[in-house]
Order: sequence, then structure tokens, then C-alpha cells
Amino acid sequence: MLMQPLDSYRLLLFANLSMALGVLLLLLGIAGAYVVDDQLQLGAVVASHALVILGPTALKIGYVMRLLAQRQLALVD
Repeated sequence: MLMQPLDSYRLLLFANLSMALGVLLLLLGIAGAYVVDDQLQLGAVVASHALVILGPTALKIGYVMRLLAQRQLALVD
């Protein structure tokens, strides 16, 4: 089944949002895990360390989705 151009634009939008969210999660994780770790409870520090892993993961998945959407848009145009 061929995708409609609107689906590619929607995928591109979702990819950009995923990349922005990944960067935000990474920055929050770094701030919580390394900058203000002495002011946080242990659970919050552990969650911050998890964000240091999950942030770049979301960024990479968003980047791959962006590449896919751009390729689909190039094939449609």
C-alpha cells in the first residue's frame, strides 16, 4: 500500500517532535544526574540517569523517522 503525501508530512512532524523531545529529555537528565544530584532524592537521581539513556534513544529514532519521511517526500515530488 502506498503512503499518501500527507502521511509523510505527518511522519516528518512526528519525527521533529521526537527529536526535540529527545534533546529535552537528555538535557533534563544531565541536569538532574550531574548538576543538582545532591539536592534530589535517590529515586529522582536514578530517573535522571535513565533520562540520559532514553533521551538520545528518542533522538536517534526521530532522526531515522525524519530520514524516512524525507525520502518518501522526495519520491512523491
